[in-house]
Amino acid sequence: MAFGITRTELREWKDRVKQNEISFLTHFWIDDRFPGCTSVTKVACADIEKLVSWGRNYGLKREWLHWHDDYPHFDLLGETQYRILKQEGLLSQLSRFRVLDKL
Repeated sequence: MAFGITRTELREWKDRVKQNEISFLTHFWIDDRFPGCTSVTKVACADIEKLVSWGRNYGLKREWLHWHDDYPHFDLLGETQYRILKQEGLLSQLSRFRVLDKL
């Protein structure tokens, strides 16, 4: 369940994904399997090969893809999330949820 984003943000993310863009969506997320993580960034693209190629540049593996409906995506958490969002110039996605305060 995604918390902290609007329906408009989710719809825009889905639209970009369907247009074969690499699209980022960060939201609050808590899972006991990942202590200390309070957010997740979903990086998606309908063009699987484009997404896999993008992920390879950051050391992500094809087998880590989540095949959710029409929105295949990588989940970014913790240090990996921070490193990739920083390189992509998207740290604002973390600062919005005050994740940077915890790093």
